[in-house]
Amino acid sequence: MPIQQADLEALIKDAFPDALVEIQDLAGDGDHYAAHITSQAFAGLSRVKQHQLVYNALKGKMGGELHALALQTDIPAENPV
Repeated sequence: MPIQQADLEALIKDAFPDALVEIQDLAGDGDHYAAHITSQAFAGLSRVKQHQLVYNALKGKMGGELHALALQTDIPAENPV
């Protein structure tokens, strides 16, 4: 059974409350998504570690309800004073 876009976003927001989350359903089937996640939680971490944190937030749904997730992770830009 596919995962709803809102449920996917909720899982990510639960793990990263400060995150700006943009999700796109790539195939219209609820199985293939692209996600762009911006969170301070990623600061100082390698891209691999950032992605691991996101996959952990999905609580085992990757490979089951969610077949494919193209991830882009960023940290927020600092505002100049």
